[in-house]
Amino acid sequence: MRWMETIRLQIADGNRNKLEQTLAEIVQDACEGNVIEMKRYRHATVKSDWMILLRWESDGVEPQGSQTGRCLAHLLKSSALVSHSVWVEEWESVD
Repeated sequence: MRWMETIRLQIADGNRNKLEQTLAEIVQDACEGNVIEMKRYRHATVKSDWMILLRWESDGVEPQGSQTGRCLAHLLKSSALVSHSVWVEEWESVD
């Protein structure tokens, strides 16, 4: 089963550089075995809004999120407003 987690961050202007460094350190040690990809996105117009995407392939979905996702969300709450959610893949796009 494929599923993903999104961790959306709204960062105060003064915290962006600190958060960038903290996130780089956390991500190095964060990934578990079934993660397909981990990416960070920035909002197109609001540079202080980020989203971390974790894509997984496993036997089942973890409705509350993976341990990695929960830990990331918890650690980042001290520097940003955080929204963590889990999504299950329903179908794939057709090329």
